[in-house]
Amino acid sequence: MTRPDEMATFLAEAALALRAATTGPAARAAERCIALWQGREGKISTTLPQRPPVCDWLAPAFAAAANGPRARLAFAFAGVADRLVWVPSTRSGGAADFALRNANAGLVGQQGYEQRDDLWIGATVMAPDTAYPLHSHPPEEVYLALSPGEWWNEAMDWTDPGLNGSVYNPPGIGHRMRSGAAPFLALWFLPL
Repeated sequence: MTRPDEMATFLAEAALALRAATTGPAARAAERCIALWQGREGKISTTLPQRPPVCDWLAPAFAAAANGPRARLAFAFAGVADRLVWVPSTRSGGAADFALRNANAGLVGQQGYEQRDDLWIGATVMAPDTAYPLHSHPPEEVYLALSPGEWWNEAMDWTDPGLNGSVYNPPGIGHRMRSGAAPFLALWFLPL
């Protein structure tokens, strides 16, 4: 198999950003992810891309990121974003229109653009003033923000890691995220 150029470029930029932004347990999780995707390639999905209306917020998020510290990562992600299946989350979190205000896409994983079962890499886009509801999952997780946003988990209060930082969620911890006045765009990395 040969990984498509746009995916190889994204993963190379993601490795640089993860290594620059993480320390401690987050760095260990990031290195596990990097080793997995560098170790082998998965099959490229033939599923047709899907792009619900909330993905209209991708363009302003990419434009804002173009001048930020993760401009190269944002540009690389923009190169693959239109090939993804974007799916609104079914978690309501109490907001009646939540499914219209968010979408997730898998870059790597069982339902990802690159299909495999040992790693999840994905993205979340949210409209301004949207809160993603409380959830948890067994794998640990590292987030990289491509636009402003805030995260909360059971071990920390709401925090904005900045566009140079990262957020680490230990395995099984309850966590949430939210956008402010601007659209939210973040990447997530979970070694399985």
